Order: sequence, then structure tokens, then C-alpha cells
Amino acid sequence: MATLDSALEMQRPPVVRFGQGALAALPDWLAAEGVTRAFVIADAFNGSRLDQLGLGAVPAFTEVMPEPDLPNLTAAVVAAEAAAPDAIIGFGGGSAMDLAKLVAVMIGSGKALSEISGPNRAPRRGVRLVQVPTTAGTGSEVGTRALITDPATMNKIATESRQMLADAAFIDPHLTASVPAFITAATGVDAMAHCVEAFTSKRAHPIIDAYAIEGTRLVGAFLPRAVRAGSDLEARAALSLAAFYGGVCLGPVNTTAGHAIAYPLGTRHKIAHGIANALIFPHVLAANRAAAPQKTALVCEALGFEGRTDTEVLEGAMGFCRGLGLDMALAAHGVPEDDLPAMAAEAHAIRRLLDWNPRDLSEADILAIYRQAYGATVPA
Repeated sequence: MATLDSALEMQRPPVVRFGQGALAALPDWLAAEGVTRAFVIADAFNGSRLDQLGLGAVPAFTEVMPEPDLPNLTAAVVAAEAAAPDAIIGFGGGSAMDLAKLVAVMIGSGKALSEISGPNRAPRRGVRLVQVPTTAGTGSEVGTRALITDPATMNKIATESRQMLADAAFIDPHLTASVPAFITAATGVDAMAHCVEAFTSKRAHPIIDAYAIEGTRLVGAFLPRAVRAGSDLEARAALSLAAFYGGVCLGPVNTTAGHAIAYPLGTRHKIAHGIANALIFPHVLAANRAAAPQKTALVCEALGFEGRTDTEVLEGAMGFCRGLGLDMALAAHGVPEDDLPAMAAEAHAIRRLLDWNPRDLSEADILAIYRQAYGATVPA
């Protein structure tokens, strides 16, 4: 774990506009940058409210999938190239913003994802990139990574590059007010998982710790409120800020075992990223307690319970998630029990995340977590 004098590089968009009404500044910002042909990447819901961008009849790709795969990316690139834009706008949750990052660096390059995936291989982009989040979860608006599922292998392909960092992010909590309670809960826990996994990572750094624990506290205090009353704009703003803080954590530190174990739920069983992380979060928090006891105790305090033992941590975190209305059993989300061993093998192979977990988790350990999560049980 890093010390106060350890070197750290942080990257974030040069322009971040945050708060109620922030989106109203988008047209003027684009005009000041000389943008005349913006192209929007959105899911179907946000595609139906493009008017909120204030750009008039703007061309768009509105077929972003909840868990984007290679064909979805290819279709988005083809659509964007046909529009010949000078700016790409990601408008939606993490899936839309991740696709926007990749489209921005791929259009006009003639390169396939396989030629740019991994760290620092993306070509220099020739268009502006703007991110407008409509959920409070991924923090993708401030990051340099994008994840796409390869349907042939059912694995997520990670791409990371400074070229995928947005020129501007417009974070307007009002856009999240229409998010249903279930998605609010799941994405809120996802934002918290970003913070908690970075906080307890072997790569944890004091600078990032400050963002991580404050993001966790914001979720603990305001997520139940937003789930109960979606129109509570103070709670919505707090969660948007927590998601932003989580995105800041992802850059220099990133996630660990929680996300690695959650990924197969999305790639193999099409469970949305937010709920997948929520289903796994309590189990990994408890599994890591002994390796990071002081930080785990602070996380538990932020969520409103004591966590002196593994069982207390698991019970408390499960209680927090269930209090949001989430059914925490994998079985309830269509995961077949006979697939758990294959999922464990797949998750264990995601070394880019697992190698930084505070505790080494074997394939058997991961399988035990899946089995415990399958029925959402707490050990006696």
C-alpha cells in the first residue's frame, strides 16, 4: 500500500461541470470549441430524450446494449463514420460512455479493437469527446478505460488510453431523477464498490483514499433516500458526486476482486453491471476484512453498522443492500447453479484486478463466494 510520498499520476477531463443545470452549458461549450457536427452515443431510453442536450436534431447511435459487445461497438463505429462528426458525445450510463470513448478513437483509424485494446495502444483521436452521465454508478465520465464483451470468449476486453479521456464532462444530477429505484440502488452500490475496492487495494494511495471513503459515506447516507424518493435532488446530487469520486478512484488505482468476480455475471448471464457488483459486494468485503481490517471498519461505519468479524461484515453489507430492495441471491437473477465452477475459473483468470486484491483468492475461494451468493446465505 502506498505511502504519503509515493508517486501518483491523476488524469481527469480538463472541464468538469457539475450540479443542477450543468447540462445547459453544453451547446455553448461545443460552439466555443468550434464543434459543428456532434454525434451522440446513447441507449434507447436516452435516445428518446436527446432534446435535453439542447442541440436540436443531432445525429445519434441509440442502440447501446446494457453490456456492449464487439458487434455493438462495430455498429456504433460504422454509424459514427457515416456522420463524419467532429465531436462524440456519450449520453447515458457506463455502457454508452464506454462505447463513446472507443468510437472516438476508432473512427477514421481503420483499426479493429484487437489492435488498440490493452494499455496505451489507442490511436490519437481527431474528434472532441464529451461525456454526459445519466446514472450515478460507473464514473466512466472521468476515466480512461472502456470494457467490451467478446461474444466468442465471453470475456471483457479492457482498453485504456489517455486518448479516451473526455475533453469535458457535464454531470447534471437532474438527469438521474428518472432512474427507477432498482437501477438507482444497483448503480449506487456499483459506485460504492469502485470506492471500496480502490480503498482496500494493494495499490491504494492516500490521495485516492480521501475520494474513496468520502464516496462511500455519500452512498451510505444518500442512496437509501434516493431509492425511497427518486425526486430527492439533494440525494441525486450526492450520488452523482459519489459516482464521480469512484471514477477518480478507478484511474490510478482501479478495482479488485469484487469486479473480477462480478464480470462473469454480465458476460455469461447478461446481468447488468450495477446489479452484478451489488450481488458480489458484501461477500468480497467480508472476504477481505482480515487483510484490511481498519479500512473495512471505516467502510462498515460509513454504511451504518459495525464490522468486527467476517460474519458481522457480511450481515451488515447484505442488510444494507437488501434495505435498498435488492434481491441478493444469484439464483433470483437467473444464474444456473451448475455454471458456478466455470464462472469461478473465468473470474480467477482476471489477474489485472485480482492481483491487487488485499487478499489472494484462489479459484476455490471464488467458487465458495459464488455458492454463498447463490442463495445469499450468511454463515453461522
